[in-house]
Amino acid sequence: MTNTKGMTMPQIDDAELFGNAEDQRAYEDFCANQEAVEKFTLDKPALICRWRMSNKKVPMLNRHIRALSERLVQGEPLTHNMLSWAKQHVEWSLAEGDYTARDGVLMLVIDVNGNAAMTVGEYEPLADTSAKALRARSAEARSEADETGVAPELLAAVNDGELAFVAPANECLCGTATLIEQLAQTKGIPVTRVDIPAQLKGALFLVSDEHGVVPAAETDAAKADAATVAFFAEGYEKLRARRS
Repeated sequence: MTNTKGMTMPQIDDAELFGNAEDQRAYEDFCANQEAVEKFTLDKPALICRWRMSNKKVPMLNRHIRALSERLVQGEPLTHNMLSWAKQHVEWSLAEGDYTARDGVLMLVIDVNGNAAMTVGEYEPLADTSAKALRARSAEARSEADETGVAPELLAAVNDGELAFVAPANECLCGTATLIEQLAQTKGIPVTRVDIPAQLKGALFLVSDEHGVVPAAETDAAKADAATVAFFAEGYEKLRARRS
């Protein structure tokens, strides 16, 4: 059950889209089930994912799919069929689709019935990057995580050379946050988690699947900590800008 608004889709042999027979079978089973419904109508959204694109690709797609596999819809995990569809459909429909937002945002919507729709739109940077605005966004994302299991945006900070995320200890991080965590590990930067934003000190920033790394506009953090946040932002942009 798909909707590719804004895209003109070519006819492609399914066998060319899959790396193994198991993925192809999962995809075919899922599509067969969806075709049993006479008409596609997206019901109330239960999950909305916004993933930043680059040159008609989603650079961190594998990270996003791993996080998607930990999300819940109506209290239930997504099926293997849905995950297979999401990955394969994103890969080939973005590459071949007819749309202008090559560096835009992919929006994947899954409704309360488990039906999925995908569309592409232009990217719009955050108009307000104040600490107050970033805290508000992270609070909204935390409310979403209470229902779906994964927050699409996290508040974080670097203080005295240590990175801290506002997230429960056992919660799966969103795709972009896993990248930041890995970048920290490459520099030997300790990574911790705190329960509430008030526990954060130092250079504050937002980690977002849609917006990447967004430092707070105002900061009195140490130069070294601010430089570490800049390192995370640069690492994210380098990955996003890859054209291969």
